[in-house]
Amino acid sequence: MKKATQAALKPYFCAQILNKDVENTEPDTPLAAAQRTIRIEAEALHALADSLDDTTDFLACVETIHRSTGRVVLTGIGKSAIVAQKIAATLNSTGQPALFMHAADAIHGDLGMVQPGDVVVCLSKSGETAEVKVLAPLVKNFGNCLIAMTANRESTLARQANFVLWTPVEQEADPNNLAPTVSTTAQMALGDALAMSLLLLRGFSSADFAKFHPGGALGKQLYLRVHELCALNERPAVSPEATLREVILEISSKRLGATAVLDPSGRLLGIVTDGDLRRMLQKNTDISSLTAGQIMSPAPKSIAPDALAVHALALLRGHSISQLLVLDGGRYVGMVHLHDLVREGLV
Repeated sequence: MKKATQAALKPYFCAQILNKDVENTEPDTPLAAAQRTIRIEAEALHALADSLDDTTDFLACVETIHRSTGRVVLTGIGKSAIVAQKIAATLNSTGQPALFMHAADAIHGDLGMVQPGDVVVCLSKSGETAEVKVLAPLVKNFGNCLIAMTANRESTLARQANFVLWTPVEQEADPNNLAPTVSTTAQMALGDALAMSLLLLRGFSSADFAKFHPGGALGKQLYLRVHELCALNERPAVSPEATLREVILEISSKRLGATAVLDPSGRLLGIVTDGDLRRMLQKNTDISSLTAGQIMSPAPKSIAPDALAVHALALLRGHSISQLLVLDGGRYVGMVHLHDLVREGLV
């Protein structure tokens, strides 16, 4: 952390956390404690961002991992171990092979998880935890690159490491300065920063992301196509001369709340929705002679079959409608309904 940033933060920590330099005029409350915690952690993240520059080891860590032929092995003890698991999961989901190894288990047999070419990232706020102090030289003896993520650049871990990812934390949000709060938030953020930097170097795209997230709504946003939805639906269609009764029966039987209106050659002329029917009944007293061509809405909203389903959802929402006609080169092939997107969990 830059000295100016440290100087700016120190009075804040003292006054707001330790409460030694100022007198509290109001009693503390759970809400005030919650707000204070978030503000303290936000300030720490700003300080962390300011601490990253060309003089730090961050870019060297990114380049080392990017060039490595192995995996990234995340390790730690206690709360740092939990953060390490999260960072490993984030790296895996963005295309960087990674795994978690608990530091205590590592020195009792699990060190065999580390293979030649792997880069080991060890998380420890103090850098002086007993298990970490034992683990660090073992990793170095194996010939693996060791990266320390620590708040103490003078620690045993930092001195053993090839590179240091510094998390500048002077004070936890806990008034007693005991519960890992600011320190774990900083570790989490720095792990995300590492993952996003590697993602940028690899040119990781949304298509790549979809490969690693095939399940759930997130995956469907990235791979589910309109043709996969409309293939499950009926293909309602009437001629422009169809009677009102025929239109209603077509809409009702196909259960999509609308029908396309096609000329004899199959060219799309328009759409009749249940909303069009309601508006027609409000305007007309004699409906016996009305046809589909007279009540249809021309130039209906449409989408291509190979478009992403999430794009169909954006169109439906943007125009406040419930269905889209699916056109393949201008040819009517089906219909996609808002209910289809709800069923797939995209809404």
